[in-house]
Amino acid sequence: MSELFYDASSIDYPIVDADAHVNEPPELWQDRVPAKFKERAPKIITTEQGEFWSFENGKELWPVGLTAVAGLSYMDYKPFGMTYAEMRPGSFVTAERLKDMDADGIYAQLLYPSVTLKGAGVYSGDRELQLCCVRAYNEWLAEFCEGSDGRLIGQGLIPATGIDDAIAELDWSLKTGHRGVVISSFPNGTLDPQPEDERFWARAEEAELPLAVHIGSFLPKGMGGRKGIDWESLQFLGKAAWTKAGGQTLGVVCDLIFAGIYDRFPRLKLVLVEANIGWIPTLLEQADDMYRRYRWYSGAVDKMKQMPSEIFIRHFWATFMLDSVGVEQRHRMNLRHIMWSTDYPHSGSDWPDSRITLERVFRGVPRDEVKLMLHTNCKELYKLDYIPDSL
Repeated sequence: MSELFYDASSIDYPIVDADAHVNEPPELWQDRVPAKFKERAPKIITTEQGEFWSFENGKELWPVGLTAVAGLSYMDYKPFGMTYAEMRPGSFVTAERLKDMDADGIYAQLLYPSVTLKGAGVYSGDRELQLCCVRAYNEWLAEFCEGSDGRLIGQGLIPATGIDDAIAELDWSLKTGHRGVVISSFPNGTLDPQPEDERFWARAEEAELPLAVHIGSFLPKGMGGRKGIDWESLQFLGKAAWTKAGGQTLGVVCDLIFAGIYDRFPRLKLVLVEANIGWIPTLLEQADDMYRRYRWYSGAVDKMKQMPSEIFIRHFWATFMLDSVGVEQRHRMNLRHIMWSTDYPHSGSDWPDSRITLERVFRGVPRDEVKLMLHTNCKELYKLDYIPDSL
């Protein structure tokens, strides 16, 4: 066993943050979509409760609030009342983001959206408008990452408008330099796997491109939705706890594990983002037990050769933030597939004091295992060979 980890000052390698976010700039879509879509494209509106993102002329509203709290005291968190003028410019200005990363001891970050965490479908059910909005975001994100010397690492957003559109945007993202893509549905655009999806899986496998599923997406309509939320209720806190404990992700993972695709795509890579990891051993134990008991009458014995746990261990990666229970259980999952993250600048972030969080989460863990979770696993998954292994 290697020396044990006790303090952040012992970290002598670049930390790679597996899940950080941008707050998309207010004019992103208004500046980039065709004129005929500007009225319906996402825009900022100002209300008595602060700024909100408006989708499809107000069909859905999302407050500027808990996605922009980096650096605030818990006492100052609020779901409403925030404005872009108040948030840290590191949310959407490259040079400022790098300064914030330096202050927090973070070398590189994998980037996810804020406005469209729910998935591409939030833009619109109109195929043409959704595709324009997806491309606008993916273009802006590539520009945001430019000039960072590889420290900001983009993830392209995949539309939910059908298999051809999904493959086209995957290919565009690859050519543009994004190191992974974010999916919010099966490639066919629904929450049910279809044979046509195999063209997308094959292309992702060929490119060795990780496919990410972030919490808040890949969900049935109304589940985890934004309408009707009483942000100041105990029920909201319960729902937030359920989400961060893996509640939303359990069903999504089961749908993905039992999609019946892994015998044909043995190198497919899926990343579960911001769901934490403590729930994984329990799910794998129960999934294996149900598979053993029910595989004959269900026909599963002829549809998937691997046990559910084998599929997960080989094909799934997961990110976590504050999950000491999950770290304690790390050897009941694939230690080389779990990755720590900051969630900057969202409410899960401890910026600029992530070092304190690291000491809390990893205290007493062998230092070589800590390095896997803070550096090596993410570096290898996204092929970030240019990042040095030591400082």
